[in-house]
Amino acid sequence: MTPPDDTVRPFRLAVPQSDLDDLHTRLDLTRWPDDLPGTGWAYGVPADCLRALVRHWQHSYDWRAAEARLNEWPQFTTVIDGSNVHFAHVRSPEPDATPLIITHGWPGSIVEFLDVVGPLTDPVAHGGDPADAFHVVVPSIPGFGLSGPPADTGWGAGRVAGAWAELMRRLGYERFGAQGGDWGSAISRELGRLFPDRVIGVHLNLLPGAQATHEPTSEELDALDAEERERTLRSWRRWQDWTSEGTGYAVLNSTRPQTLAYALNDSPVGQLAWIVEKFAEWTDSEGLPEEAVDRDRMLTNVMLYWLTGTAGSAARIYYERAHDPSWAAKVAAPSTAPTALALFPGELHLPLRHKADRTENIVRWTELERGGHFAAMEEPDLLVGDVRAFFRQLREQG
Repeated sequence: MTPPDDTVRPFRLAVPQSDLDDLHTRLDLTRWPDDLPGTGWAYGVPADCLRALVRHWQHSYDWRAAEARLNEWPQFTTVIDGSNVHFAHVRSPEPDATPLIITHGWPGSIVEFLDVVGPLTDPVAHGGDPADAFHVVVPSIPGFGLSGPPADTGWGAGRVAGAWAELMRRLGYERFGAQGGDWGSAISRELGRLFPDRVIGVHLNLLPGAQATHEPTSEELDALDAEERERTLRSWRRWQDWTSEGTGYAVLNSTRPQTLAYALNDSPVGQLAWIVEKFAEWTDSEGLPEEAVDRDRMLTNVMLYWLTGTAGSAARIYYERAHDPSWAAKVAAPSTAPTALALFPGELHLPLRHKADRTENIVRWTELERGGHFAAMEEPDLLVGDVRAFFRQLREQG
């Protein structure tokens, strides 16, 4: 029997010019649909907004600069559980730094963390305390971006968490922390739940299953204090809005990701629209997503999907969740890992403390003044500050 290949191989991003030329040809040949005037974002991404973004993509955006920025991170690939895993591994200059694995979500990528890795790994260079340093591992979820499509099914949050535990073992980290939002939150929570002896603490900016999913009864509300009662009502209103107007992407991803993949893999403008809609809806902004997230950074995120052809394979994580009969039980299963939740006001799913306490070992609960779903991109300083404070708290508690 061939022994497993634990080899960790250096990786450097180098996109062939022919791929960039092909992209620009496709952008030039875009077939634009009609657009109803005066409807704003009600029917989806407005044509004038998307046309402006495509013009910037064609004439001003610099992929080579973005590629060079990503290549500032030491990057690697390794095969885990039969799937290729791409990751950045940025070690701190502080020898006693805490190992930390941070995980992106959908429709995100490792690009989400470009502004947080520096302050996390080298706090002194960013005006911080050397005791708050981390050795940071930033993997691409199998199916997403530079990890590429996995060869088999079953890559849900639990399986990814198992792969992350093995990745950290290969890097020599027996004990480590985890951080994530969106799918990264589900994966990070599973890491803490499945490997409590190895995970120091779990820092989340979204908690699966902690929002209000039914209209609260008067009896339920009466059992809460005034602040939690008001939060519960707000959480329920957000859930209603999301389920009535915002679930189309999730239904498609959960049921027919392969059918959707043909369109997104063939049209860069289609891929852009599919992602930019979520940046518009989920960021803490009043209008255009560029108010919350840098336009070029958003395009770099889109480029990782386009250049790797992973729109379809990334969507499969939704299919795996929807077809996993044990998913609800996993979300309800208690986690003993010390857990912090950073609450950004623009997050689409507003968590409830009384629900979170049923399943999580919550040791830190922070309500921040601004930011939304893409916290690491929108408010990197606030996120870094809360991550530092959480792990400092764990160190002080022994």
